[in-house]
Order: sequence, then C-alpha cells, then structure tokens
Amino acid sequence: MTPFGARIRELRRERGVTQLEMARSLGVSSAYLSALEHGRRGCPTWAMLQRIIGYLNVIWDDAEELERLAELSHPRVVVETAGLSSEATRLANRLAETIAFLNPDEIGRVLKELEQASLEAESREKARREARRSR
Repeated sequence: MTPFGARIRELRRERGVTQLEMARSLGVSSAYLSALEHGRRGCPTWAMLQRIIGYLNVIWDDAEELERLAELSHPRVVVETAGLSSEATRLANRLAETIAFLNPDEIGRVLKELEQASLEAESREKARREARRSR
C-alpha cells in the first residue's frame, strides 16, 4: 500500500463511504479505486487527484497533504544515480536489495533519518537559489 492509498482509504472510511460509492461518484471502476488504494496503480493524474479531493471535501491543508502523498506514492521507483557519487549509488542499491526484508521499526528509523537529511538538503538548495537570485 502506498502512503497516498492508505490516506485515501482512511478518509473514505472516516466518511463512511464504500469503494463502490466513491468509484461511481468519481466515474471510475471500483477495481481502479481498489488498485489505487493498494498501490497496484501508480499515482493518479492531476485531474483525478482534484476529483478525489473534491469528492472527499478535504480542507486546504489536507488537499496539500494528498498532493504530496501522491508524489511520494509511485509503487515502482527508479533511482537514477548516473553522475552522482559511488556512495549515492551504493545507497540506492542497498535500499533496493534490502527494503523487502526490513521490519516496520527499521523502515521507520531509516525513513526518519532520510526525511531529516532531505529537509537539510532542501534548505541548503533553497539558500543556494536565493543567493544566486540576489547577485
């Protein structure tokens, strides 16, 4: 299950809506909605995402969260490391070969560390862009 699929299922259940009811309202099959929730389908299109947000009647912050979760919910990921360091390639390959064997606590620890590193890297990149603009 993808983060997006889990959140859609949670919101749908909170509202007491079945997959069939939601699928009919969105104009898709219940099989598609089930596959989306279970991560057997890739991210929905932007238009479908907007229909889901509208159907679930989510507020602004929740809509942004759904959009971000959709971006993070590709069930099949390809990591391009050409031109990066050997350590970056090692990281990508190590994760690919072991992710299926990590337990939920281990996944949580790795994800927490990676999220923190990502925030730091994004902050550095933002500062670098702003410095370039101010020149």
